[in-house]
Amino acid sequence: MPPRAAVTLFGFSVYWYAICIITGVGLGAWVVSRLAEARARAIFERIVPAEVRARPLAEVALPAEVAGLLARRKLATLGEALYETGLDPRRLGLKLPQQTQTVAALAIAPGVDPAWTTAAPWRVWNPDHTWGGLALIAVLGLIGARFYHVLTPSPSMAAVGIYSPLDYFRNPLQLLNFRAGGLGIYGAMAGGLLAAIIYTRRNRIPTLAWADLAVVGAALGQAIGRWGNFFNQELYGRPTSVPWAITIDPLHRLPDFAEFSTFHPTFLYESLWSLLTFFVLLWLARRRAERLLPGELLALYLVAYAIGRSLLELVRLDSRAVPFLGLETGLAVATLVSLIVALVAVLAVVVRRLGRRRPSAVG
Repeated sequence: MPPRAAVTLFGFSVYWYAICIITGVGLGAWVVSRLAEARARAIFERIVPAEVRARPLAEVALPAEVAGLLARRKLATLGEALYETGLDPRRLGLKLPQQTQTVAALAIAPGVDPAWTTAAPWRVWNPDHTWGGLALIAVLGLIGARFYHVLTPSPSMAAVGIYSPLDYFRNPLQLLNFRAGGLGIYGAMAGGLLAAIIYTRRNRIPTLAWADLAVVGAALGQAIGRWGNFFNQELYGRPTSVPWAITIDPLHRLPDFAEFSTFHPTFLYESLWSLLTFFVLLWLARRRAERLLPGELLALYLVAYAIGRSLLELVRLDSRAVPFLGLETGLAVATLVSLIVALVAVLAVVVRRLGRRRPSAVG
């Protein structure tokens, strides 16, 4: 097995686990920004006539200095300037007084609706929102993921004295001991969704519509990020001798399975399932978006992940079981959460669809 650390820089180890997560988050965010850009472009081209878009920017009465700056940014047509201004005038790369002059000049250009410069319909899909909201989503997602793990510690945490969530609060330093504990994906989803709600409300952009794009990137991020478990030799499944089994070093084997050496690569199963989910969501977001209600891609992602996670729990080791009257039921907490999440997502879609079909009352 490869080492956990990819490289050492200035005396600090850079771990493959972190590289996989950062790469997954970065590529996922890039995909979301491209999808948002495509939606913004589609709205722009539908609303602004082609003859207006093609008009040379030189026809607009702009100060020579401003015209030169825009030319350096390769904005040669009225359409290109209108598109960038409609998304956010700051994208023009001008100082504030120059922005004001440019917006005013574009607003009075022949064939231009002044609203395209101040309240453009394509503004809600400014791809910069992807990167603007990423930090908040990452922070609240991390907090949520850790909180979920604290509430549902795996049985192997007994090795560091953690038998129940209360043990974390008896030893608060363990709350920050990420190397001895882990992160829970459902907590990350909850934290990320809360962050998305906060960010979209603050910026007055549609929450569910943006969540639909965000889950496309999330699925890709999970597909890449799960490979961090490979380098950490963790979250593997039951012992097996199938050709694609993964070998786990003795140091990383659970005590009850110390005599076995090869196990199901559950990280690979989840990665492939997430990759399939990504391609399905990407196709729907590109080809069938007009047939879907806002939030339905989000619901599909939740259902798809819940199904995949429930299947994984059949072979996964070290999962916390749901207790009932002090007894272990054998049902993994993740499976129960998956069933609840899938049921809520399906019900939400059905209720909204039925609500749209119900004829309105005639007074």
